[in-house]
Amino acid sequence: MAFLDELFATLWSDHAALTPQAARLHQLLRERGDAVRIDHVALLTFDLPGVEIEALDRAFVAHGYQAAQSYELPAAGLTAYHYEHADDARRPKLLLGAVLVDELSGPAREIVRGLVGRVEPGASAHPLFAASGRRWTLSSSDYRILSEENQHAAWVAAFGFRAHHVAVDVGELRTFEGLGELDRFLEQHGFRIDQAGGAIKGSPDELLEQSSTLPDEIDVELSDGALRIPSGCCVLARRYPGPDGTLYQGYAAEPAARLFPAAGLG
Repeated sequence: MAFLDELFATLWSDHAALTPQAARLHQLLRERGDAVRIDHVALLTFDLPGVEIEALDRAFVAHGYQAAQSYELPAAGLTAYHYEHADDARRPKLLLGAVLVDELSGPAREIVRGLVGRVEPGASAHPLFAASGRRWTLSSSDYRILSEENQHAAWVAAFGFRAHHVAVDVGELRTFEGLGELDRFLEQHGFRIDQAGGAIKGSPDELLEQSSTLPDEIDVELSDGALRIPSGCCVLARRYPGPDGTLYQGYAAEPAARLFPAAGLG
């Protein structure tokens, strides 16, 4: 599985450069003596031909990943799928989401279609397409139009094809009793936990708890100069066993905000 190792390593190194807090969080956990395991890697795209979810999942599916469940997320204007590796349960799960472009306003829809129209034909055939970044130019005015309407659309427009977030498997950590203790530890080290709807979303009864940090802001070069905008966040996921004793792997009970934390800063 050398290719998958390369693809995930590329996604992680790019994400760490885009989201400085991610590498720092992993370092802090390792300094405590924890081994950091990834629960899932999430990517976002638009539901347009040539860049749709099937374009992002192609290389993963070719190397053993299978779609496990689909999710309709109308409040976020997204559709999504989660994937698991057929032969290796230790591989990170994938969470692939697509912005529903036809549900955007006319001006926003026109901006997105214009951006995707600049992607060279056949680009998604490249094995590392899912980690290829932004493949178009973007103006600050177009970014602001998208950001005011749909933060996920604005995120894809600004950053392109790469990891939206990389979630830590809290159940694999041995120096914390639970997600609440981990959140408090991170706050003591300067991280800001997203408190919208409560720091911890979900519950043991739902078989999944998640929290996330607020995103970093970074300078992004746009066609008319640099703009400081939210980039990525860190997601922390703790899974619980179901009635059959096996660890829950899905997201069925999760509202949209838990699957793809919004890029806005609180």
